[in-house]
Amino acid sequence: MVTPKRPPGWPLLVALTNGRSRVADDRLAAAVRGKVVMVTGSSYGIGEATAKRLARAGATVLLVARTADQLKVVADGIRADGGKAFDYPTNLADTASIEQLVAGVLADHGHVDVLVSNAGKSIRRSVADSYQRFHDIERTNSVNYLGPAKLVLELLPSMRERRSGHIVNVSTAGVRTPPMARWSAYLASKSAFDVWLRCVSQEVRNDGVTTSTVYMGLVHTRMSSPTPLLNQLPGLSPEQAADQVCAAVANKPHNITPPFVRPADALGNLLRVPTDRLLEQYFRRTDKPKRKS
Repeated sequence: MVTPKRPPGWPLLVALTNGRSRVADDRLAAAVRGKVVMVTGSSYGIGEATAKRLARAGATVLLVARTADQLKVVADGIRADGGKAFDYPTNLADTASIEQLVAGVLADHGHVDVLVSNAGKSIRRSVADSYQRFHDIERTNSVNYLGPAKLVLELLPSMRERRSGHIVNVSTAGVRTPPMARWSAYLASKSAFDVWLRCVSQEVRNDGVTTSTVYMGLVHTRMSSPTPLLNQLPGLSPEQAADQVCAAVANKPHNITPPFVRPADALGNLLRVPTDRLLEQYFRRTDKPKRKS
């Protein structure tokens, strides 16, 4: 991915819009040294950067993703740097694979102290282009909602029995801001898991299991690169995003939210109709209707 040239002051703009949450190395080490941390979607991007930083801090990192070859590359790199990493290739859209994953992990390590639910599928497609593609909605929900929920359900019994566990949901700022055209499948699936986990957290907190949600702003990764507009906006690097995830792991806040989200959320609720109309006009201006053959 080619990084476009940025104007002066770009880092400050990125910080003002996406936040600067970062945990000190010694604080992170105190929180995770000797702990077993599972990171999903850890073969690339945010997950890879998060796994590497957690391993440097002394955690035993369990790498989970579909791409077995790349997952092994990440694990080998962590071990070469003196860290502890184990790779578990898994299709999180398949419930049987998730059951097999958790059974293997508990047999190998006894427990999981922290789950970083980071794996996700992004999709940007208008409804007109989705008429014959309902499978896109099904796949997006499988990766962003149903799979993560199944994984939490498999891990919760052992966490509650030990009266210890922390779950970090790497969500998106789009869950908290006014909905935008073309992002219906993606935002709906991420919103579903966000609300599901928040409900579950009320039931398990008394058993020593806590949750944090990172409403991640824009991150320049393989996932965002196909959308030209996003490449022009101020966004985090995977390493900066990993800093926010690690802050959630160490400090266990209820949520980490970019500075722009709360005012956007408030305005979107107060001015819902005008906001919808404004975004509708943007869609109309940028829509490219298909030519009739």
